[in-house]
Amino acid sequence: MNREDIGDTENADLDSQEGFAASALPEERSLLILDDDKPFLHRLARAMEQRGFLVTQCETVAEGLAALESAPPAFAIIDMRLNDGNGLDVIQRLKETRPDARGIILTGYGNIATAVTAVKLGAFDYLAKPADADEIYHALMATTIDKPDAQENPMSADRVRWEHIQRVFESCDRNVSETARRLNMHRRTLQRILAKRAPR
Repeated sequence: MNREDIGDTENADLDSQEGFAASALPEERSLLILDDDKPFLHRLARAMEQRGFLVTQCETVAEGLAALESAPPAFAIIDMRLNDGNGLDVIQRLKETRPDARGIILTGYGNIATAVTAVKLGAFDYLAKPADADEIYHALMATTIDKPDAQENPMSADRVRWEHIQRVFESCDRNVSETARRLNMHRRTLQRILAKRAPR
């Protein structure tokens, strides 16, 4: 997970999972992969099957939630932004249906506020795309979570502003209109910012 430059508040929220052994791994190897990028989904599914997982592939939030209801998996790899909704809803439902499950969030729009939200909702880790099968596998099977030293990679001014916007967006339950109002920003301007990847 790309967690550099997390501020004091975010550190406090994430520290509950830092610096000590993680919960025991489930013995079962059922795995849900939810991603609307079909080529990536199929490649990752094959790679995980080669590593001993029994994989269920889904492309939408609706499919993912239905899969959880029929047979909650021991592991899950969930894309955050999907065509019909947000993968965080699936992570939350996964932890409700199977508390011992280990799920990670994948996203091309990584930000600290969403990382904090993902962990609060039950995600074990948070990986920024592009992430390869080895990196994802090690995140799923990790016994500890390592946090990089924030001083080694200080944020740029653009990244600080972007993170602030994301934090307000999450506090507004990802409501664009309310976020724009609180930030005194035009709604379309905010939508353009939210659609872009995080600045370096």
